[in-house]
Amino acid sequence: MADDILAGAKERFSASQDGSVLNRDEALNDIAFSRLALQWPREIMTQRRLEGRPCLVVNRLPAFIRQVVNDARQNRPGISVHPVDSGADYETAQIIGGLIRAIERGSNAEVAYNTALENAVTGGFGFFRVCTDYVHSESFDMEARIERIANPLAVYWDVTSTAFDASDWEYGFVTEWMEQAEFKKRYPKASPVDFNGGFGDYDRNWIDGRNVRVAEYWLRSEEKQKLFGFADGTTLTEKALHEQLEVMASGLGIEAPEKADDGLRLLGELTGMVPTRERSSNYFKVKRRMVSGAEVLEETDWAGQSIPICPVWGEEVMYQGRRHFRGMVRDARGPQEMLNYSRSAFTELVALAPKAPWLVPQGAIPDTERGKWNTANVRSYAYLEYDPTAGAMPQRQPFAGVPAGALQDALNSIDDLKSITGIHDASLGARSNETSGRAILARQREGDTANYHFIGNLARAVEYCARVLIEIIPSVYSTRQAIQILGQDDAPQVVRLQQSSGRPAEPDGENGRLYSLDVGKYDVTVKVGPSYATQREEARESLLEIMRAVPQSALVIGDLILKNMDFPEADEAAKRIQMLQQIELQKMMPPAAPPGAPGPAQGMGGPPPVGAPPVGA
Repeated sequence: MADDILAGAKERFSASQDGSVLNRDEALNDIAFSRLALQWPREIMTQRRLEGRPCLVVNRLPAFIRQVVNDARQNRPGISVHPVDSGADYETAQIIGGLIRAIERGSNAEVAYNTALENAVTGGFGFFRVCTDYVHSESFDMEARIERIANPLAVYWDVTSTAFDASDWEYGFVTEWMEQAEFKKRYPKASPVDFNGGFGDYDRNWIDGRNVRVAEYWLRSEEKQKLFGFADGTTLTEKALHEQLEVMASGLGIEAPEKADDGLRLLGELTGMVPTRERSSNYFKVKRRMVSGAEVLEETDWAGQSIPICPVWGEEVMYQGRRHFRGMVRDARGPQEMLNYSRSAFTELVALAPKAPWLVPQGAIPDTERGKWNTANVRSYAYLEYDPTAGAMPQRQPFAGVPAGALQDALNSIDDLKSITGIHDASLGARSNETSGRAILARQREGDTANYHFIGNLARAVEYCARVLIEIIPSVYSTRQAIQILGQDDAPQVVRLQQSSGRPAEPDGENGRLYSLDVGKYDVTVKVGPSYATQREEARESLLEIMRAVPQSALVIGDLILKNMDFPEADEAAKRIQMLQQIELQKMMPPAAPPGAPGPAQGMGGPPPVGAPPVGA
């Protein structure tokens, strides 16, 4: 069995490696070219250095990459959860959304998002992942986390996938190199050198003498399960039914039945829930294994139905039945190389200026001065002697100057870089031809639009990540009695959970509502825009502009301005402004009439009150 698993793993790994080799090679070249500034071909650099010629690298690409990545940092994706069936409700959706925000903050997910986006902009693809772990070393509670994958080339994906996320991946690998000492410590019974599996030279990919390559191997398989439907809209698979009965039975000190019919009978006795319908349904089962080149090291079941690797793709091109992923660097390599050549040629010409040769009549240099004259075009001497009887005086040839075309070629290359990346001077903060604020904003917006597909692809990856979290949250947090969530304003809140029972959430008297995370179906939407803090700043500035234009509005909107400020006593000041508003509103109201005084109608000649004698009687 283990041999079959390892054979399948190696077969799929080989398929992924062969199917993605072009993307990997180009991505590696892009990273080396833009990030490590390895921009001269090795043979040309060797030749020029032997000749003493400069090989300058004026690397402008990181600035373009940072522009896209930092724009995404200022407009981070925001996750919204909403119910999609009758068993779900809006309030629980808000709780799940708040839990996802708490997971993001606790995992420092922004680092994972930014790393994946930077890799996608540079080489065409990047990844981050969802995982689970214990809350801390002394806890049995689990929590979900979002982790970055720093090396995009460590991920091997299902090359038969056609979806833009990993929703249709049947397998995936995340590889890492491990020192043999660490390997022995973590897997003391495993052998890092026993690779007699009959796979020939392929096993060389898994060991290099000092280090062992291990892989996290994800495999998704389809299986059929019974699906039970209940009168309140709740649905349970046979697996979920058994898991919930195990939780309930452990609390009662009894053993959960193995057969579904016995389980349904027990569920009815404990909760009164009786299925009203059932059918066979297809579900996906995800396995996580750690494998070396010789054996399976670990094996666990994943709580969700999707492989928790979230790809952030660059620009996708379908060519000859294969998907090709490109970043911003790919097309900019040519102009960048031209810029390096142009600046190197310009520098070489400037460096030759003091080396202009001398025109000397034959026999004009005495033998005693020949050493000075041999270096006269590269060194400065106080004087140079010559023999005047040999003819005319030696003359130095004037430097012809740097050709205008040398500098113009460099400027043309810079313009090509701007045109290819879609990022112009206004987007980079440099002074450009635009002079009005509206024109500058329009040019900046053009740069954002030209590269928005990278940010949009990050939003798709975050959306897939949120769906993976929604799949696993009911299982991961099934034993928790309370969780901390975050609101849209990042304010923390603790909510109580109902233990897994398959029933909708119930009120809990004095302690408020108990939320059930395993009932109902939920989906997500992701919007890209300014963060909540940025929106508060914009709201504050807009309200201040209104107050400057209409000073009388200070009494009406002053509390709103204070609520959008962040100094320590802002909320208290807003409350006091509201108290002042109430006092002023009371002053504006007409005074109450004293007892027995004529009402407004009488004072204006209206009819007398009912029952009063007629006027003049």
